[in-house]
Amino acid sequence: MKSGVNALIKLRSVLFPVSSHLFSLPKYPVQRTYAIPTFTTCSTYCVTEEESPREEDGNQPSDSTEILKRWGCNDNDLSMIFMRRPSLRNADLNSLQFKLKILSGLGISAPDLVKIINCRPRFLSCRINRCLDERLQFFMTIFGSKEVLVKALVRNPSLFTYDFHKTIKPAIALYEEMGLSREDLITMLLSRPTMIARTSFGDEKMEYIRKTKLSKDSKMYKYVVTLIGISRSETIGRKLANFEKFGFSEDEVFGLFGRSPFVLTLSVDKVQRNMTFIIGTMKLPAKVVLEHPFLLYTNLEAGLRPRILLAAKLQEMGLDLQIKGPELLKALRMKEKRFLEAFITCHPKEVADELMACYMNAKRVKRLAIESKKNSRDGFPF
Repeated sequence: MKSGVNALIKLRSVLFPVSSHLFSLPKYPVQRTYAIPTFTTCSTYCVTEEESPREEDGNQPSDSTEILKRWGCNDNDLSMIFMRRPSLRNADLNSLQFKLKILSGLGISAPDLVKIINCRPRFLSCRINRCLDERLQFFMTIFGSKEVLVKALVRNPSLFTYDFHKTIKPAIALYEEMGLSREDLITMLLSRPTMIARTSFGDEKMEYIRKTKLSKDSKMYKYVVTLIGISRSETIGRKLANFEKFGFSEDEVFGLFGRSPFVLTLSVDKVQRNMTFIIGTMKLPAKVVLEHPFLLYTNLEAGLRPRILLAAKLQEMGLDLQIKGPELLKALRMKEKRFLEAFITCHPKEVADELMACYMNAKRVKRLAIESKKNSRDGFPF
C-alpha cells in the first residue's frame, strides 16, 4: 500500500511539475533602502508602513499616548492633539511610529505637530509616504532650505498628501509659466498655503490679469496672479460688479486691484458697508478709496465709526484740536496708541475723560446680531 502511494506522488510530480521557487520565501528577506539628500527620513517611494523597524519587545510602547510622549509631546500637546483627533488614541502603533519618524527626519517638532493636527486632524491617518523622496526633492528646489520647507509643510500639511504628479507639479508649473520666480513662489506658498489645490487659470482669469496692466516685474504682480488664480471667476465678477454700483468704471476697479491686490480678498458685504459709511456718514466722494484703499480694509465698528464720532464730539465741544480736512484721513490711519495721544489724552483730564468715554462707548457698539453670529473656525483661517 505504501509503495502505491509513493508511486502516485511520483506520477503527480511528473504530470504537474511545480517551480521550486513559486511558493517559497527567500531565505534572507531583502530590505530596500533609498537615500534622500539632505533629509533623514525612514520613508521611501514605495516602502509600506509595515516595514518600519520595531522597537525591542521589552521596550515596546503600550499605546499611542506613550508613543507621542516618547516622541516629545507634553501633556498639553497631547490634550490638544486628542481634542482635535480623538481616534488617535486607538491608532495603529506601528503606523504611528512610522509616520512620526518621517516627521522627525524632516525636523518637525511636537509644537509643529500640534499645529499640523489643528489644521488637518486626519493628517496622521493619511498616507504621507507616497512619492516622499521625489516630493521632498522637488520642494527643496523651490524653497532652497530645509528650514523654509518645514515652515511651509507646517503651514500646509496637505503638501504631504496632495497628488504629486496631478496636483502639485502642474500647479507650480502654471505659476512659473505666469512669470513667478522662485522667491515669489516661496512668498505666496507661505502666505496662501492652500494655493496649490485651488489654482486654476482660464481665458477669463487671464483677461482679468491683463486688465490690471501690471508688468511681471511689478512687486504687486505675484499677489494679483495668485489671488486671481485661487479665486472663482464668478466671485471676481461679483466683486467687480459691486464696485461698479458705486460709480467706478471697470478700468478704475482693475487699477485698484493692481495697486492694492488684497481688495480681492474683501467680501462683497464688507465693501458695501464701508463704502456706504464713507459716502453717507463721512460725506466723502466714492473715488477717495482709489487713492486711500485703507478705508476699505479698516474695521467699520472698531475703527472708522468710533473715530468719526470722536471727530464730531470734538467739534461739538468747540475744542481747538479738530479732526477734519486732510487731518481726517491721517487720523484714520493712525495706530490706536498714537491716535489716543494725538486727540484724547493730550487734553486736560476732565476733557480727556469725557472724550475717552465717548470713544470707548462708540467702540462697544456692535454690528446688529453680531453676538449671535456663529464663528466656528477650526484649521486654516483661509
